[in-house]
Amino acid sequence: MAAALPLPTQEAPPYNAATKLRLRVARLSILVSVIVLSIKYTAWAVSHSGALLSDAIETILNVLAAIGTLWAVAFAARPADDNHPYGHGKAEYVWAVIEGVLVVLTALVILAIAGHDALHIHAPEAPLPGALLNASAGVINLLWALILRKMGKKHHSQALSSAGDHVLSDVWASIALLVGVCLIPVLHWLWLDPLLSAFVALNVLWTGFGMMRHSMTGLLDEAPPPELVSQVGQTITQAGQGALEAHDLRMRRVGALYFVEFHLIVPDEMRITDAHDICDRIEHAIRAVLGRSSIHIHVEPEDLAKRHKPGASGVLVM
Repeated sequence: MAAALPLPTQEAPPYNAATKLRLRVARLSILVSVIVLSIKYTAWAVSHSGALLSDAIETILNVLAAIGTLWAVAFAARPADDNHPYGHGKAEYVWAVIEGVLVVLTALVILAIAGHDALHIHAPEAPLPGALLNASAGVINLLWALILRKMGKKHHSQALSSAGDHVLSDVWASIALLVGVCLIPVLHWLWLDPLLSAFVALNVLWTGFGMMRHSMTGLLDEAPPPELVSQVGQTITQAGQGALEAHDLRMRRVGALYFVEFHLIVPDEMRITDAHDICDRIEHAIRAVLGRSSIHIHVEPEDLAKRHKPGASGVLVM
């Protein structure tokens, strides 16, 4: 009887250096958010300020969001497979939308807390120590938000960029809380505490809608900036010597991967091998401009050229 074949084992995807760096940043984001949450909870425990409690609640979401960001970055880095032939890059956009929804829900909870505190106004017990503790957490958040946004922009990671925007919105709230909570014992305006809670909620709400709006552009395959599309068109023209025309150029980006497709008109008498060489030359030139790219070129005969057709647009003459 033939020996049973060993079952295939699924190995971890071979992450490149850039992906490993993104994963390391995502893991550190969890640690940073837990540290910030601890500081903000202590600030509320010291002061019993409703505004500082609202800020601490919002930071709980930061911890959950950091965990989700790690998942999104790791999942998006998986290579293409039979079920996902175009890769998993849109996982980051999906998570960014989910995070935006969670941010909006958190804002509504904070608004409810602000309404409750407005009906049961009380003076914070130690507003200054609480505000200073909260300010120290804000400094940590500021530094980390700048790192996340820089990494997200550099590596085209929507998950890291959204996380950076989320954390940065928390910084502006912390600044307002520092000023406002310190003014309560000076001005004796007890209603300022629930008012600050409402401000935190509105700030979080605005951030949540912005995150969802920005992330939806990636899910809907919005075209890259016109100047980049124009640059790719010029690259095709320069590298496509021997062909007659290129038209119907379309581009989109998913994470760090660009998708490029267009039609290439070649002379009827050109051999297949020569047309193939031209396509290879164009692909190498495009990747030199864009980096990681999935390029699809549809080669067509002369009679399908558009340059002599009235109203034709997007035609690149070689």
